[in-house]
Amino acid sequence: MSTHNAEVSTNNINKKSKVLQRSALAKDLIRDKWMYLMLLPGIVYFIIFKYVPMYGILMAFQDYKPFLGIMNSPWVGIKHFERFFSEPQFWDLFRNTVLLAVYNLVFFFPLPIVLALMLNEVRNDKFKGFVQTLVYIPHFVSWVVVVGIFYILLTTEGGILNELLYTITGTKIAFLLEPEWFRTMIVSQSIWKEVGWGTIIFLAALSGVDLQLYEAARMDGAGRWRQLWHITLPAIRGTIVILLILRLGNFLDSGFEHIFLMLTPTNREVGEVFDTYVYVKGLTQSQFSYSAAVGLFKSAVGLILVLGSNWLAKRFGQEGVY
Repeated sequence: MSTHNAEVSTNNINKKSKVLQRSALAKDLIRDKWMYLMLLPGIVYFIIFKYVPMYGILMAFQDYKPFLGIMNSPWVGIKHFERFFSEPQFWDLFRNTVLLAVYNLVFFFPLPIVLALMLNEVRNDKFKGFVQTLVYIPHFVSWVVVVGIFYILLTTEGGILNELLYTITGTKIAFLLEPEWFRTMIVSQSIWKEVGWGTIIFLAALSGVDLQLYEAARMDGAGRWRQLWHITLPAIRGTIVILLILRLGNFLDSGFEHIFLMLTPTNREVGEVFDTYVYVKGLTQSQFSYSAAVGLFKSAVGLILVLGSNWLAKRFGQEGVY
């Protein structure tokens, strides 16, 4: 009898606890309703454009026929993955994609940090605002315009920089056609377009650094470099790690539009990447299942890199993404 009463009492306590939790959740939702309302567009965007399309992953394991639909198309297992990995072109695509990703990671990723640190040292607010506006503007320019600007500057038929080079050396360089210049052009354009925009998060992190730490450091005789190394960089280390992990998640995403606009018959051997390969196979040749398999391979690599880098970040004492 006492055991039964104890169980009833425990059940009542659990029910009351759940009611209290729901009541607390309802109060939080009411109290912070405007914040949750601001989250709504982002949630809707991710549901519609990120989660719903995941249904199409099934095509990677089918011989997809548009008139049959996804559910009625015949299943073929990992046939398309076996074909992709056995293609002679696979290693060329893998090499081109990984090299571009590494170059962007090595040369592009640190620059927003450096620029943010430099802007943080500027004490004239008007000049700082002017420079920030100047470096933010390229982000809003489309890749079509960016490639067009570089074409006008570098073409051998009247390009300003090539004409200057010809005046100095007597020779011209076909930057837009020669394969050895392709990766340099891609990375340079990415830096020009996005490095300013990338400083926003780092500047926001720098604004949260306690100014009393700098005052204490100055009293101890620390110069600018000492303050930068021992106060500023440790303060934004967590932000750097998180952004690096997120960057690795898109490691194999070279940017289809950018690469596609820069491709020519002469540089295709070094410029063809997974993104452009998916476009050719999927849209121009209607090999939907095969291109879905290639896209799923890219996503799987990104997931592995995120999980691995997050695990390493945790091992070294950082917070990580989750």
